[in-house]
Amino acid sequence: MPVSHLFLFEDASRRKQVGVVLRRLPPVSGAPVRIQSAHALGGVPSGPRGAVHAGTFVRERRMAFNCSRAEFPRIFVHELFHFIWARLGNPARHSYERLVKGEWQAGARGELGWSAEWRKRALAANDVQRRGRRWREYCCESFCDTAAWLYSGATRHHEFTLAGGRCARRRAWFARRIESGRLSI
Repeated sequence: MPVSHLFLFEDASRRKQVGVVLRRLPPVSGAPVRIQSAHALGGVPSGPRGAVHAGTFVRERRMAFNCSRAEFPRIFVHELFHFIWARLGNPARHSYERLVKGEWQAGARGELGWSAEWRKRALAANDVQRRGRRWREYCCESFCDTAAWLYSGATRHHEFTLAGGRCARRRAWFARRIESGRLSI
């Protein structure tokens, strides 16, 4: 589906970057999503864990960005995958949870983005065992950060700290579960 049918741009300068990123993804379909700039974040330049580069409002079908042009592709893919996570379905989400639970139980350090990393560091065994809110939020952020690592075109970034073998397993999971069909936003 063309970029113009999937996204409504407040700032048309983002259209080309979105088009480039979408060519790296499996086909994407769904109702249009609004792409807005920083003022739509409600004046939150940083949060308790650092700078806020973007926000996704799935029910409102909009994304708001406060990031540089260089960071936009990585941040955009991360935010886009919040829509995909919401529509992924429980079997696929639980499959991804099992993957990262295995990493967590093995004591794997690092992540593929800060939004997942700080949540991972804050997890307690009880969060994981009960599938509590902190665990579910970590799984979602890990999924979105992994997608950004895979599809944004960024080959290196200081937030890519997960060990190579773990990255290969995540790449294989995405190849089986995500790249085999159409992505619904």
